[in-house]
Amino acid sequence: MAHLLGAEGLHLEFPTKVVFDGVSLGVDEGDRIGIVGRNGDGKSSLMAMLAGRLAPDAGRVTVRGGVRVGVLDQGDTLDDTLTIAQSVVGDRAEHDWAGDAGVRDVIAGLVGDLDWDGPVAGLSGGQRRRVALAHLLVGDWDVLALDEPTNHLDVEAVAWLAAHLTRRWSASQGALLVVTHDRWFLDEVCTKTWEVHDRIAEPFEGGYAAYVLQRVERDRQSAVIEQRRQNLARKELAWLRRGAPARTSKPRFRIEAANELIADVPEIRDKVQLQSLAVSRLGKDVVDLLDAGVTYGDRLVLQDVEWRIAPGERTGILGVNGAGKSTLLGLIAGTVEPTHGRVKRGKTVKVATLTQRMDELDQYLDDPVRVVISGLRTSYTIGTGSKASELTPGQLLERMGFSSAQLSTPVKDLSGGQQRRLQLLLILLDQPNVLILDEPTNDLDTDMLAAIEDLLDSWAGTLLVVSHDRYFLERVTDQQYAVMGGRLRHLPGGIDEYLRLRAVQRDQPAAPVVAGSEGDTAPALAGADLRAAQKELAAAERRIQKLTAQVDAARTALADHDQSDYAGLGEKMRAIGELEAEIAALEERWFELSELIG
Repeated sequence: MAHLLGAEGLHLEFPTKVVFDGVSLGVDEGDRIGIVGRNGDGKSSLMAMLAGRLAPDAGRVTVRGGVRVGVLDQGDTLDDTLTIAQSVVGDRAEHDWAGDAGVRDVIAGLVGDLDWDGPVAGLSGGQRRRVALAHLLVGDWDVLALDEPTNHLDVEAVAWLAAHLTRRWSASQGALLVVTHDRWFLDEVCTKTWEVHDRIAEPFEGGYAAYVLQRVERDRQSAVIEQRRQNLARKELAWLRRGAPARTSKPRFRIEAANELIADVPEIRDKVQLQSLAVSRLGKDVVDLLDAGVTYGDRLVLQDVEWRIAPGERTGILGVNGAGKSTLLGLIAGTVEPTHGRVKRGKTVKVATLTQRMDELDQYLDDPVRVVISGLRTSYTIGTGSKASELTPGQLLERMGFSSAQLSTPVKDLSGGQQRRLQLLLILLDQPNVLILDEPTNDLDTDMLAAIEDLLDSWAGTLLVVSHDRYFLERVTDQQYAVMGGRLRHLPGGIDEYLRLRAVQRDQPAAPVVAGSEGDTAPALAGADLRAAQKELAAAERRIQKLTAQVDAARTALADHDQSDYAGLGEKMRAIGELEAEIAALEERWFELSELIG
């Protein structure tokens, strides 16, 4: 493959730290490279040097003649005086960009729901990120360098971006460099991984899952990485190998080697024991939403929500921005009162919320970390049964990535990721039994995300998570729900089912739900027709759940089938396709019935 750009003997030094020393790397045509590492180790600096945005102190970066490099920065560089159209396509004539299928695809995928001629000023953070991405993707580049491209994007936008980049940067078209903490995105898009650590950039073949396997092998052989980090990586590998077949079929590593490494690794969570402990702490009643709904003025945000949250339940909540996820969490936490229906809470329920605003730290900004934790609990119980252990706050801090030197650092001088970890620690030390996490992965690197996931694995309580980080959501929760059209919908098929439902919803846009008089909100059907529609809707939901389980079982059987039996494999694939087609048809009918019932 043709060589596009390379680095030779790069040295980069800041006043208090040597970031890189003697780094040599190459980028070839067809490469899709994910750059990972701990915060502060130099991921963005490496990308900036390769893209020509930052000059190294020594060494050189060479770029093949004529190669064009496009860069997406973390910062917001949009001009508020421009319209969305001007920001995306610039001064190009409409007949020019509208005649380009690639440009139309980007516009439809990222900004199709925005006012094309509207101003950039006033857009939300996620909308501005999508506009910036669209501007870059409609350009003609040989190398694309993306620094945290999934920041502020929802699950749908991340899925679209992954599919687009995989199509656009194929094995024979240009190269892609990505700095991101989104591990699902890394696995979906990247064919190589560079780990930045200890002044070097170490290359690995494959995406995130393959990188985890190779890192475990490296750690076992060299014995230079502490045992705790090895155990975390092996535990995460175990989850990757036991997860969805679509995930484990992508990485290019030997399945036999992976199975040997995880042979003695137990399941990541003892669900029975955790649930038993949760019941003893919570009782049988947690929070019940009974026909609950919330109206703001003339806008009906939630309606007819029926959800009995169980002790030890671990649930992820999905939905587009503005769908009502925060309102739903407010009902559970008690900060929002229902305008109809009711919310019933158990007597022993103690709810804590990890918010995006980090309000818990406001009173401690001038205090050192040591002082903040000294007034809290003297110990924290982690694990269950015979594996339970007592950790001091200091030990818990160490487990969450704080060094002994950082204990004397004032809270205001901590990085965003460190403040996020301290915020979670303060909440856990308060010993809640219902924990709500609202976008908990912000500002955290992949190693620290793994450490927090490990901590949550042994937390006995009810866990509710809202996150655009698909990997994290699938990793720490056992089921997912979606807020769609003001209603709460269970997703037996997980995030893939949610994306299918959203695709159907976009093809069949529903009229906005407006609260008004009783006559305004009456269902489109009544009497026997209404009862028949409700019965069909319930039957469709049951059938979708049953078919989804059949598809999962069929995919598992497919993985165990003799790979040399091509006829048998083809027959099984056709059967799976028929089941998925029936699911899609049922989901479309579900939306039609939902609209009729109101």
